[in-house]
Amino acid sequence: MTGAPPPLPASGASGDAGDVVDARGLRCPLPVIRLAAAARDLAPGARLTVWSTDPAARLDVPAWARMRGHAVVGEERLPGQGEAEAWAITVEIGG
Repeated sequence: MTGAPPPLPASGASGDAGDVVDARGLRCPLPVIRLAAAARDLAPGARLTVWSTDPAARLDVPAWARMRGHAVVGEERLPGQGEAEAWAITVEIGG
């Protein structure tokens, strides 16, 4: 067993979320660093979702989005993560 979190089903939380950054198991500041790297070349209006088990991500991602002129457009708990609570936070890239 690798200890890796289980994958989400294809019908999981991504919906209209665009690309996904899987930061489950990573601690602050890595979820935001990975999100920022993935967002760097996206066009305004694109959506990017970060999956995170780090409780701080629920505060850090919205703060990062505000500072960069992006908007958080969704947040939902991910199903089937065992004991770890995981969240999908979707950001829409600003202009």
